[in-house]
Amino acid sequence: MIIKEMSWNNGLPFLPGYSFPDVTKSAFHRSQTLVYKDGYAVARRPTAGIGQDPLLSEQLIQQEINELSFDTPDLIYGSSEQGVVEEFIPAYVAFDKKVLCFRAYFQEKILFSTEDECRVRPVVIFYYLEDDSMCIIEPAWENSGLHQGTRLKRHRLPKNEHGEHYQWKDLNIGMDLTVYGVTYRITQCDAFTKEFLESEGIVLNNSEQMPVDPYIKRRQNPQPSFTTDSTASKFIDSSHQFLMMDGKVLCFLALWYDADGLIGQTRPVSIHYYLGNDTVEIRLVPEPRKGMDPSYILMRLKKPPKKLKAGSFPSCVLEVSAAEVDEYFSPKDFQTGRMVTLLGRRFLLYDCDGFTKEYYEENYPDMEQKPTEIPKKTELSQERKKEVPPYNGYGSLEDSLQNCLSLIPNRPNKDVRKMLENAGKVLNYSARLDSQYPEDEGRRFLLSYFLSDDTIRIFEKRANNSGFIGGKFLEKTRIPKPSSTADSPQFYSPADFAIGATVEVFSHRFVLTDADHNALTYLKSNASQMDSMHQKLGVGTAHNEPADQNGKNQFKSQL
Repeated sequence: MIIKEMSWNNGLPFLPGYSFPDVTKSAFHRSQTLVYKDGYAVARRPTAGIGQDPLLSEQLIQQEINELSFDTPDLIYGSSEQGVVEEFIPAYVAFDKKVLCFRAYFQEKILFSTEDECRVRPVVIFYYLEDDSMCIIEPAWENSGLHQGTRLKRHRLPKNEHGEHYQWKDLNIGMDLTVYGVTYRITQCDAFTKEFLESEGIVLNNSEQMPVDPYIKRRQNPQPSFTTDSTASKFIDSSHQFLMMDGKVLCFLALWYDADGLIGQTRPVSIHYYLGNDTVEIRLVPEPRKGMDPSYILMRLKKPPKKLKAGSFPSCVLEVSAAEVDEYFSPKDFQTGRMVTLLGRRFLLYDCDGFTKEYYEENYPDMEQKPTEIPKKTELSQERKKEVPPYNGYGSLEDSLQNCLSLIPNRPNKDVRKMLENAGKVLNYSARLDSQYPEDEGRRFLLSYFLSDDTIRIFEKRANNSGFIGGKFLEKTRIPKPSSTADSPQFYSPADFAIGATVEVFSHRFVLTDADHNALTYLKSNASQMDSMHQKLGVGTAHNEPADQNGKNQFKSQL
């Protein structure tokens, strides 16, 4: 065969470039595929191969056409018995939001402790099927004092030093899972985890009980201990009381009898009794349109003493300690409808919240907590006035009363509307001193009555060779009537001033002899109010002429 082929090549060696399959072929050029159209070079698709041979792609197309021409229609349009191909779903879609949940615990050793050797701390292990990542979370316990929460963030946990990671096939109940030097004992799993693992052919072990923490067990059954704190709490161990009653607060609504109670006003407050440590806090309830800070605390958290030990103690200098207290306030001392005195302040309890009612129904069934009706302001004012000491005679009644209400006296309340309407209106009267001493016979005075605040001011006219200096005799002040008392004072009013009337000012008797034009005009405009006074005195005329002829027209000279 080789000899025959070599004979076709005219004795050429059988090497590449010297052998030709078709010796009759004379064209070996490549067809031109670049042409010019409208002056631009345009590439066209070749129609023939080298040496005008048909292209391989055209040969395949022609071969497929020939084969399809002899096939049946079932092969062209497909058979009805053809199988359905299952749709491919990636793992991150199939296992999205599918998490295996295991409950486990680990033991933490306690060094240098004579009571506990270790702590049992429960955890929850989450395994995310979509990316084989895991995270470990420790549930937070209230007031545990431990750093709890997320122990290990979500990532792929290493299984060994060879770079392998934990898979869901490696997890089962009753096994130890060692991660970063900490051994977690898996005790239980949820329903979804159990169903998933059993569907994959994994046989789950029986669930285990989580051991009890020795510290929690010891706290639930505390040993009796002796305390020096004199408290009325039923808990002997303060730590046990804190763990059992922390966050539980008794809330009462009350009225504070403060300084404003004298004029029929009180301040609403809320009293909070913390059962965790038997402390009391008092907050002012913000009133609408008062501009009061809602966070204003009247009394901060502290244990108010109920009964002190016998003996003198300088409470104004030092704070009361437990050594000076016989008994502290307890929940049995608070009941709606009662008056409670805390640090010298009196509070009337009139309502409480739902938790407080349930607490007293369970622990103090004899003390019924019912909302009571808030007393009227007049009743509060009368009850408060009983505690005010009697008037000592120094200063005005209002000023002396403010000294009894607060360390820094406040300015007494005044009628602002009356002051604005009668601003600058003054009734001036000329008066003489009614005295039993003969040297006071010639003394003359100017008595001014201010309508804005019902105050009186008295000046004395200086007379030649009288021996009296003259000038200001009485500062501007309110003057009570001689028949009034300090508890119910009655002050002089414009109806008490008439020409010829006698006004007693702090044991000095003044007889009004004349009045200025403003006073006479005011008397005429209020004649109905003055007639009863004139008839009682038996002085004055229809024209308000002065009854004392010696003091007639003396007022103008004094001005």
